[in-house]
Amino acid sequence: MSPLEPEVPPVGEEIHLPAPTVVPALTAIGITLTLVGLTTYIELTIAGALLTLGCAVSWVRRSRADVDELPLD
Repeated sequence: MSPLEPEVPPVGEEIHLPAPTVVPALTAIGITLTLVGLTTYIELTIAGALLTLGCAVSWVRRSRADVDELPLD
């Protein structure tokens, strides 16, 4: 560094990224099964709806746990 360059201040905030998970992909599969089941078999609709509901609940719980771990500042 040259004496004319100002000093860079320290980083004030960390970037928070959620952990990798397969839940978004499973949610998409559940929605697809639900929509395909509406035109074919009722069993696919039920299975897709249950998968979508389970994934949505899991996704919200994980998101809330991640937010609770963040610092209050």
